[in-house]
Amino acid sequence: MEGIVTAVCTSETKGVPKQDMGQANLIENHGLDGDAHAGPWHRQVSLLAEESIAKMRAKGLDVGPGAFAENITARGLNLPSLPIGTRLAVGPEALLEVTQIGKECHAGCAIFQQVGECVMPHEGVFAKVVRGGVVSGGDSIRVLDPVRVAVLTVSDKGARGEREDSSGAEIERIISRIGAVVERKVVPDEFDVIAEELRRMADKLAVHLILTTGGTGLSPRDVTPEATLAVLDRLAPGIPEAMRAASMAKTPHAMLSRAVAGTRGRVLIVNLPGSPRAVREYLEVLMPALPHAVATASGAGGECAR
Repeated sequence: MEGIVTAVCTSETKGVPKQDMGQANLIENHGLDGDAHAGPWHRQVSLLAEESIAKMRAKGLDVGPGAFAENITARGLNLPSLPIGTRLAVGPEALLEVTQIGKECHAGCAIFQQVGECVMPHEGVFAKVVRGGVVSGGDSIRVLDPVRVAVLTVSDKGARGEREDSSGAEIERIISRIGAVVERKVVPDEFDVIAEELRRMADKLAVHLILTTGGTGLSPRDVTPEATLAVLDRLAPGIPEAMRAASMAKTPHAMLSRAVAGTRGRVLIVNLPGSPRAVREYLEVLMPALPHAVATASGAGGECAR
């Protein structure tokens, strides 16, 4: 689903109508630059459909963009129907995540006093800024599909049923913030088996991302990186470099990881370590970049340069 941004509005005071600025800067984890509602909370940006404002005009109210204190007015999207957690690509760079639909309307609100009725309690949408960028009137606003993920756990003991796949479960828990795991599988530390499964998942499952866990160390049985390299078309070395660098601040053992990352066709494949704790540490680094990485790998995103 895709619509058009028709106004970008800010105000220096809360509880009053906002002015259409034409263009403004969305700041990551903050909101619109210069807006009174911006800050480190869950309602950093408010959105309202132009169609909702049209309902108020049909009742004889003289209202336009910003009249209900919304930051972004959009046309062509059924904003109130979006589930919590929906991600919206706004303009060439910015990314929002829907956090709330509707809000309580305060009795002393200056907007209600001036307009006499408010649509925000039922049709207003609130979001946090996942990735910043300039947004302007006329920009596109697009609903992003949830990220589809496959998880491949590499473990001899796990494949024999002697160990619970706790790392795969941890990946599934964390990845639920941006998408869904459509398949989890456990295989032994065998080069051919790992490579075959990676090819199948990438070529047959219609996923955006494959995350492996296990087999990235220096043990003679650790062959996940070699099997991954055998199926990749292109490398993305910055991903494991960033994850290792961040993990080094917690343990010197991070330097022993041989994890690799890259793409096969339009699917991103990333190796993760084998322990749930290490999985959490690595994904903490990777998660902020994942939606953009997946979008660009699949051909749905824009340029990476800022």
